[in-house]
Amino acid sequence: MPDFNKLMQRSNLIIVGNKAVLNIRERMCETAEEMLESSKFRIVLEHSIRQLEKSNSPLLGIFEDSKVTDERVSNLIKTLILLEKYENKVIPHIFEESDSFLKNSQVLNGFVEYLYDYWRHFDRFIINHSEGDRLDKRPYRTFNETIEQLTHLIRTVYRHIQENLTGSHPMVYRQVPAGAEMAVISLPKNVPYKGDTYQRLNAVPVVRQMLIYPPLVIQQPMNKRTGNFRKISKNPLNLFEINPEDYLCYPARVGKLVILVYFHVTFFELGFSMCNLFDLASDEELTRRPDGVLVYGVPGNILDDLADSPTVFYEDRENEIFAGAIPARPEFGYFGYLKKMVLTLHNSITMKNGRMPFHGAMVKILLQGNKEATVLMMGDTGAGKSETLEAFRVLGEKYIRQLTIIADDMGSIDIDTDGYPVGYGTEIGAFLRLDDLQPGYAYGHLDRSIIMNPSQVNARIVFPVTSYETVIKGHKIDYILYANNYEPTGEGHPVIERFGSAEEAIKVFSEGVVMSKGTTTSSGLVNSYFANIFGPPEYRELHDEIAGRYFETFFSRNIFVGQMRTKLGIAGFEASGPKEAATELLRIIGVAH
Repeated sequence: MPDFNKLMQRSNLIIVGNKAVLNIRERMCETAEEMLESSKFRIVLEHSIRQLEKSNSPLLGIFEDSKVTDERVSNLIKTLILLEKYENKVIPHIFEESDSFLKNSQVLNGFVEYLYDYWRHFDRFIINHSEGDRLDKRPYRTFNETIEQLTHLIRTVYRHIQENLTGSHPMVYRQVPAGAEMAVISLPKNVPYKGDTYQRLNAVPVVRQMLIYPPLVIQQPMNKRTGNFRKISKNPLNLFEINPEDYLCYPARVGKLVILVYFHVTFFELGFSMCNLFDLASDEELTRRPDGVLVYGVPGNILDDLADSPTVFYEDRENEIFAGAIPARPEFGYFGYLKKMVLTLHNSITMKNGRMPFHGAMVKILLQGNKEATVLMMGDTGAGKSETLEAFRVLGEKYIRQLTIIADDMGSIDIDTDGYPVGYGTEIGAFLRLDDLQPGYAYGHLDRSIIMNPSQVNARIVFPVTSYETVIKGHKIDYILYANNYEPTGEGHPVIERFGSAEEAIKVFSEGVVMSKGTTTSSGLVNSYFANIFGPPEYRELHDEIAGRYFETFFSRNIFVGQMRTKLGIAGFEASGPKEAATELLRIIGVAH
């Protein structure tokens, strides 16, 4: 792994894999000459030249005998500075060494085009570090003076150089994002942790505002998740030192909890993508001790021997907090690891507080004729929960007056003061498989979306679907359904089947059978305890007691508890199955209310 401290000392620009991270602690370049003379530009230029050398590219012909030296790179930079101002034919009279680059202006023009595209191929981030100067108090101005200014400057320099090289203007101008795709304002925060183990985390800057330019397309190192999230008997945060220069902290609102996620530069693109999934905690919330912390990107192999999978968490009773940890290795570079570990911490804390977590989607449906119902669909990944919600949206205008998403993937159930079950969500966004969405649906949300690995199996899209206020309001539940994606419908197998007792329901829900959809490394029919490997298996005895109590309450309150056959796991029914389930549920709600 690179020595990021040395990189930071050399420049405020870090290139890690396919990421370019620009750390700003002072003013930005304001002129073309400032930018082209900067050490940051030279880093990108040298990086791009090394790529050309690997392929022995003809574009290296801009250098005499295709040989690259530090002096020749410096001369190229001087030539580009002059080209930004003057036409190519006058430049050799100003700077004699430019002649070797300009003798074939067509090749140089090709190199300039390549350099522009090479910079743009990176996932590009700006980190505005704010301490004495409180940039978070004027976020729009800060973003305007950094990301907007950089975009305009880079595009202007590129166009001036090309026009002076070719002597012509483009007929079509394409305003592509040339600066950064995401920008954040970060601040040091003195979070009131108990214990030295957590106090040292306060050296890591905390994200306070974010700006993104959707749609973003991100290439994750991995496109599947494997293994489980294991509770261990020692605190993983005691096993390594955290270098604050290598991390940022995203303080996430997860339902009613606050979990601080410290993510390594290796995973910056995934850490920043949380903005479409979890709301940012407020300044006031950061004055209280958080409910949990997660370090996403632990250096080395220190976690490997702690459990059968190095994605681990610890219940720190002494310091009243839960702590999770995931290694900083490419095989863990998948958004599902980050999202699901955060939710594992949420579910574990929820159970310790006597409430029941669920893996499922919950929605409030208001039908024509003022009939309404809150429906909870439980089931594992790929069971058809989100896809059935999708079908509700498609049926929208004809049957539904309003559809409010409370939980897209995870949440919790509590009992209100009247003894009635109420549901809460955890996320403001959805993390969905592109393959399982209705054709064209994803395109309707591109203006807010982050798209991950679009050319691969299990391509995903992350976008906001609800508000934080809706997530935490608490909604009385009318229907609780297990999403069965593997059984066909027909004689003895209705689309929606109601259970007669808590025991019958618990048997189906606890077995958690699902036909795997390829979102993990599992395949075929698989079982998971209550379709939720994210916490309950690690507290099985506690969860059994909670589930038994809650299911008895469901039946005593005459809540409709059953299973819904979505057929999402049956070939040929990926779209029609969830639509049929949604249509039948709407019929039942209309009859029952």
